[in-house]
Amino acid sequence: MDLQLPLWFEIGSLIVLTLILVGDLLLILKRPHIPSTRESTLWVVFYVTLALLFAGLMWVFSTPEYAGQFIAGWLTEYSLSIDNLFVFVLIMSQFAVPRRYQQEVLMVGIIIALILRGAFILVGAAVIENFSPIFYLFGAFLVWTAWRQAFPGGDHDDDVKRENFIVRMLRRTIDISDHYDGAKLRTVVEGKKMWTPMIIVFAAIGVTDLLFAIDSIPAIFGITTSPFIVFTANIFALMGLRQLYFLLGDLLDRLRYLHYGIAFILAFIGLKLIFHAMHVNELPFINNGEHIEWAPEISTWMSLAVIVLSMVVATVASLVASARDKRSGTVASAEAVAEEKGTPSTVDDTSSTVDDTSSTPPAAH
Repeated sequence: MDLQLPLWFEIGSLIVLTLILVGDLLLILKRPHIPSTRESTLWVVFYVTLALLFAGLMWVFSTPEYAGQFIAGWLTEYSLSIDNLFVFVLIMSQFAVPRRYQQEVLMVGIIIALILRGAFILVGAAVIENFSPIFYLFGAFLVWTAWRQAFPGGDHDDDVKRENFIVRMLRRTIDISDHYDGAKLRTVVEGKKMWTPMIIVFAAIGVTDLLFAIDSIPAIFGITTSPFIVFTANIFALMGLRQLYFLLGDLLDRLRYLHYGIAFILAFIGLKLIFHAMHVNELPFINNGEHIEWAPEISTWMSLAVIVLSMVVATVASLVASARDKRSGTVASAEAVAEEKGTPSTVDDTSSTVDDTSSTPPAAH
């Protein structure tokens, strides 16, 4: 079913969202700084309110069904984006990015993510339009991703190895200095123009965004097949990510059960996709190519309820467990939690003490 929204609403929405992103980027470039908790909170509240207002406009100009699809898709992408923060923390620490310039790095990462996800959305929409059995593949992929999310093993260690490989490849092809020069990509060392380690950071962020796009796009297509809803849900989920990074800070390490909540969401959506594929089945070797009528169709509102409940339970359980550990005096060290998640103990890592103009990233040697 195609989205029944006025064309002017779709075009106008994309223009306004683009202007907001550009304005946000210009603000960062003009005044790089470490945002306070109050500033980060206000920005996060602003973007969440904006997303809910957008859903309300969809309700008015379209139907409650499409508004529900947007909210469910946005919450799914938002929860997955929070998981992205763990890896972003790892990258920032690994390359000792000066904390005052981390906003710029995150913003560039968000822009890269939007470009990559936009491409994936176009491809995914075209495939779904012409090959409905793709829902079987999407569903199986999400169930496998859910298992990997719940039992991560060495996934984040693999991310580190992949990023170190990027460093080696870049150093073989271009000249990279050993020191940062503010937030610049290019610098001059002894009269020779060279790239700064910031190019390595951007490359690592880009690869990470690509991997997360591969996971997240099938998930949201399990909620809606409207490219407009998929893309706008991704925009709203990513817009507040930069501020959320600074707002959560070391709270990330206390969300020890977050990955279980995300895993449950992915598994649920994966099963929903498989049921949908069965319901519209056209494969000749399954039920003789006939639709499987007993396969349930899970509604948008049920999906929304499962997504919200999963994140609430995971967050509350994490905070309760953390508070109980503190009261009993047996709370695990930040290093132990970080080792479990594969991230440094806090956002405020070595990068906060590195000089803005003469930082040597440990992974760059």
